[in-house]
Amino acid sequence: MSQSPSTDTAAPDPEHWVICLCADWCDLCQGYKDVFAQIATRYPACRFAWVDIEDQADLVGDVDVETFPTVLIADAAGTRFFGPLTPHAQTLSRLLDSLERSSLRAAPHLPAVQQLLQALRAAPAHWVSA
Repeated sequence: MSQSPSTDTAAPDPEHWVICLCADWCDLCQGYKDVFAQIATRYPACRFAWVDIEDQADLVGDVDVETFPTVLIADAAGTRFFGPLTPHAQTLSRLLDSLERSSLRAAPHLPAVQQLLQALRAAPAHWVSA
């Protein structure tokens, strides 16, 4: 999840995901959308996706979201983070940086998370970065 300047390179590994689960009616989410997109440009090794849990309920499936914004960070090894996150660029950046430095193992994906990741791989319209 290395942070580096955006350059013209190949698409990042699709196994590294940073997914924001929000709702269109949520003012907090709407304010976070541009911030999330800006952060995506700083982490080209990750694929960022924005998912409206109501409008894209078919993608979300059984993933349980209780508050907004909720962020899911996952890779091939499993789920690295899943929960609400204050909608600030610095918070997401610090989280991504700390996960990169962490030696903690990822938790195995819950079946609902695995289904969401599979659905997103086939739905590039939701990708903020590729």
